[in-house]
Amino acid sequence: MSMQAPPYRMAPPGSVVAGPWQWLIDDVPGELPDALSDWDYRMDLSLRQPVTVDVDVVRQATGLPAAAKLTLAMIWTASGSGLKAAAHRVPLPETGITHVDLAAVLPGNQLGGVLGLETTLVLAEFTQDGDLASPRRAGSILWTSKYETRLQGDAPLFPIAVVDFAKTQYPEDAGWHVEIGGDLETATMGALLLLVNERKRVLVDAMRNAAKPRPVDRVVLSTVHADVARTLVEYALQDQDFSLEVDYGDETIGSTLQALIGRFFPEQSLTHLRRRQGQSSTAFATELQHAVRIFEES
Repeated sequence: MSMQAPPYRMAPPGSVVAGPWQWLIDDVPGELPDALSDWDYRMDLSLRQPVTVDVDVVRQATGLPAAAKLTLAMIWTASGSGLKAAAHRVPLPETGITHVDLAAVLPGNQLGGVLGLETTLVLAEFTQDGDLASPRRAGSILWTSKYETRLQGDAPLFPIAVVDFAKTQYPEDAGWHVEIGGDLETATMGALLLLVNERKRVLVDAMRNAAKPRPVDRVVLSTVHADVARTLVEYALQDQDFSLEVDYGDETIGSTLQALIGRFFPEQSLTHLRRRQGQSSTAFATELQHAVRIFEES
C-alpha cells in the first residue's frame, strides 16, 4: 500500500504525545471506548484529551522560526450527519514544553454513526521564513492523531425537537410527529425528525429522563418507540422504490429502514410484508407491536 508524504518536514515521533480521549459523565472522566452502546441523539458528549508538545523539537525538526504560529486543534466528524467541525483550538508558545487539555462538548443532535476525532498540530499562518523544506502555507499539518468511536444507542437514531404544536400545522393535542424527507440515499440525520409537543409534559419529561428513566418514563418511551417504528416500517412498505437489496450507503435513511425491517421481520421479503399489510393493516400493526416488544422491560 502506497503512502503519501507531504512536501515539507513534519514533527518527529515523540515531539507530540497525545493521551487517550476521555469521556466526562457528571464531570467524572473515563476513557472513551470504541463504541457507546447507550448513546442517543439527546446525549451531548463532553470530551477531553491531554496533549504534550515539545515546541523546540518541533521547530528544530521542521525548520520553522520562533515567529511561526503553531496551533493544536481538535476536529470531529460524524458519519451519521455528514458534519465536520473544529471543536477546540489552542495557540502554542514560541518555545518550551507545553501541556494542553483539548476539551469540547459535542452536541448530540449533530452526531451519529461513527464519530471521528482528529488531533492536529498545524501551521496557523503563512510564513516566508524557515528552511528550504519547511512548511509555508497556513493549515499545513505537522502532526496528526486519529481516533474513532461508534455511536450505536437503541434510541431513535435521529434528532428530536420539542415544539409547541399549536404553532405548527399538526393538531395541538397530538403528542408527537415523525417527519420524513429526502430520498433513500439522504443521511438519516437529515431525513428524519421527531417533533415532540411541549404541551405534553409527561412526554417531554420522559424524553429528558431517557438516560435514567422512571417507571412512568419507560411506559411513555416504549409507546413512542413502538409508534415511531410503525411509522418507519409503513413508510418503507409504501415506498415502491425501497428495496432490501440496494446498497444505499452507510448512515442513510435507506440503510436505516433496511436495518429496522431486518431486525423486526428477519428472513421475510418485502413482497410478503406488503401483502400482509395490504390484507389487514390492523393485524400487521399488532405484529409490529410484538416485534418491538412494547412495554417490555429492557
